[in-house]
Amino acid sequence: MSWNGACLELLGPFEFTNAGDTTSLSLGAQRLLAFLALRDDGVAHRCAAAEQLWPDCTPPRAAANLRSALCQARRAGPVTVIECVGQRLLLSPSVHVDLNAVGDCARQVLDGISPLPQSSLIDDLSRELLPGWSEEWLMTERDSWDQMRVYALESLAQQFQAAERYLPALQAAWAAIAVDPLRETAHRIVIETHIAEGNVASALKRYQEYRRYLYRELKAAPSAQMTELVRDLTTA
Repeated sequence: MSWNGACLELLGPFEFTNAGDTTSLSLGAQRLLAFLALRDDGVAHRCAAAEQLWPDCTPPRAAANLRSALCQARRAGPVTVIECVGQRLLLSPSVHVDLNAVGDCARQVLDGISPLPQSSLIDDLSRELLPGWSEEWLMTERDSWDQMRVYALESLAQQFQAAERYLPALQAAWAAIAVDPLRETAHRIVIETHIAEGNVASALKRYQEYRRYLYRELKAAPSAQMTELVRDLTTA
């Protein structure tokens, strides 16, 4: 998607662009922008931001780091990206955040939007939230994103399958599996799609591979619902 203003990319490696030009920011400024973007309302109190972004520093040192990061971020371009209102920091509403845009599409998929979105949404939902970042404040947000995108990918796969668009159905299901390999639902969708295509051997192979994987990892067996899918396929 093209965007003429300030754009913050959190899916995949961090990137900040302003009027289409990539802007280099200090790590502190990157963390501050991401932290604000991941707040529900884009707002954080200065003390809370300093404490969470620099938990190993003394309060005065954390506050100094915050001032430095804020200064860097506010010099990122002609558009103001962080607004200060008293002790509150606000991410400017003019900043486009890719996570918000993709999240809106994911929610529309879960609500059963019609017609189906472009299959390019599968690629967007396959992207991790700030991979490589290990900050504690990010963990809950990453878990939340992973949960949403798994459900959205599975829903998307089922919708593509119902429309007999089998390739994107399989692509969406496999993308969900990549996020959570143990979760059965996406594996089941793969099997259902192979059966719908008439690819019995592929369906059986997927079932057997998942059964072995599940036993190896958890000493568990697939559900009766999944086993029922392939029962008739194995009947001579």
